[in-house]
Parts: sequence; structure tokens; C-alpha cells
Amino acid sequence: MSEITAEQVAHLANLARIDLSSAEIDRLTVELGQIVDSVARVAEVATPDVPATSHPMPLTNVFRDDVVVPSLTVDQALSGAPDRAGDKFRVPAILDEE
Repeated sequence: MSEITAEQVAHLANLARIDLSSAEIDRLTVELGQIVDSVARVAEVATPDVPATSHPMPLTNVFRDDVVVPSLTVDQALSGAPDRAGDKFRVPAILDEE
């Protein structure tokens, strides 16, 4: 079991400006102790001959080819617009500029 104490949890909560009840402090003391113990167990196994990995299985890219396909015409795209200016959407000015 780790050496995390309720006083340490209360101190961390105070530093983080988190108001914890005594029941929450007790629960978090146990949970943080379990986390510290788990990290210690992993550290025991992580020896120099074990390569560091971010994923247990090798990853491959699954990108698809970029293929041009038909899309909406300008008239179709602007058909539901409340206002348009030629081939563009017309929107109200918001920056007091032309």
C-alpha cells in the first residue's frame, strides 16, 4: 500500500482550491493510493530491455485516396440562402467595414 495520507489529500485539495468533505478525502486517499501502487508496479516491469510503446498493436494509416466527385452546383448550394451576392452568400456586416 502506498504512503498517501489524508493530510496530503487535504493539502492537495486546498492547493487546487477544491472543497472536499472528510468522506471525499477518505475515499480519494484510498483511490490515490491505488493509483500510486499501480504506477509503482508498472515501473517494476518497465526495464531498459522493454521498449517504450504508446500502443500495444502497431498502427497503420487508413487514409483513403483523395478522389474528386461531383458536388453541389453554385445554384444548388445557394438555393436556401436568405440573400446572395452573385455566387456568394450575403451576410450582415459585423465589423463596420466594407
